[in-house]
Amino acid sequence: MTNTVLSIVSVIILLIAISCKENEITKMDQVVHTEIDIENEKKAILKTLNNETKAAFQRNFKDWEDTWVHDSDITKIYIDFPDSTFSESVGWNKISQFVKTFIEEHPEPEPVPKLLDKIDVRLYENGAWVTFEQQDSLRGLKRETRLMEKVNGEWKIAGMQTTIYGFKIDEK
Repeated sequence: MTNTVLSIVSVIILLIAISCKENEITKMDQVVHTEIDIENEKKAILKTLNNETKAAFQRNFKDWEDTWVHDSDITKIYIDFPDSTFSESVGWNKISQFVKTFIEEHPEPEPVPKLLDKIDVRLYENGAWVTFEQQDSLRGLKRETRLMEKVNGEWKIAGMQTTIYGFKIDEK
């Protein structure tokens, strides 16, 4: 009798354990299969990037800062090959101060480059890895990488690396 009761209890425990595992998998599947409208997300990211570019070139600090994540871990890196310069700022306080100082020292707006219409995007739920090239009338070809975060439903810049290559010189 004891063996029968023990067998029945073992089977019940096994069934409960299996049942819990199946529910866990189902819940995980629901999270993994969340649909993302990639084209709409790309349009929203493009809007943020273009707004940031316009604000920076027009020397509008308020509009520029609205496009960035205000966090101590964000980064902004410039590599300028023609000028042989490099700068790195880490954290919102340093990045915003760098831009504020730049605007104070160079208050005249610059021509806004042709706004972006094509970007390469890898989406990760509330994050995105974005790359693109842009022609700047004063600096030439720039390749950029942006790390984006979705904050309260809006895409913001959380990291930026700009590599400036300058203008192509015809070699004859």
